[in-house]
Amino acid sequence: MTTVRLDIEYDGSGFRGWAAQPGLRTVQGELEAALAVVLREPVQLTVAGRTDAGVHALGQVASFATDAEVREDLARRLNGVGPDDIAITAATAVDDSFDARRSARSRSYLYRVLARSAPSPFERNSALWWPHRIDLEALEACATALPGTHDFTAFTPTQTDHVRFERDILTASWGRDGDILAFRITADAFMRNMVRVLVGTMLEVGNDRRTLSSFKQLLAGAPRDAAGDTAPPHGLYLESVAYA
Repeated sequence: MTTVRLDIEYDGSGFRGWAAQPGLRTVQGELEAALAVVLREPVQLTVAGRTDAGVHALGQVASFATDAEVREDLARRLNGVGPDDIAITAATAVDDSFDARRSARSRSYLYRVLARSAPSPFERNSALWWPHRIDLEALEACATALPGTHDFTAFTPTQTDHVRFERDILTASWGRDGDILAFRITADAFMRNMVRVLVGTMLEVGNDRRTLSSFKQLLAGAPRDAAGDTAPPHGLYLESVAYA
């Protein structure tokens, strides 16, 4: 039995998320189908972070165990039979104790905002178009408030399977590169829609529709309806996963 780590990129536009679902096109479904062709046996993937429909990945990690022969060119072979909107950047035999989800120590997400008056055909599936007024300093102040342990009840749907709402934020920042505003955040783990609700709420602060003080108060466990809208999925990327 060999345990394999896959490093993966994908454009989430054409998928109904990561998790396999009968009759729907998903990242897991496409990858497991490609693996079955290459390895000539079925495998089940474990993933570092499940992404929702429309969410992208620059540094997703998955793992699986197999009795099949794992050749050095596994990544190339998977890319040869898999779809064009998924790329395996590395396929590596690892220690049997490795598990893409349980072995992860932190995950990092990126959210991209196109902040200009005109839309871009090149960014329409890659960044949230924001033609409104935006104060980058206000966004940066919001990000500065995030590191540490907080209760993020306000930043995940009310109907949820989560039982623990505290998360430890390691780093958070906003930056600008031309017309693109980029929010980056690293935490031990994330809840469903957490980054997207954070972005939607911070944009309200940056647009003078919410105060910085009211944003900070949300981090103490306010209800979901006290926070802002959920930003759309196409601006969100799983950027990287860190392991010990």
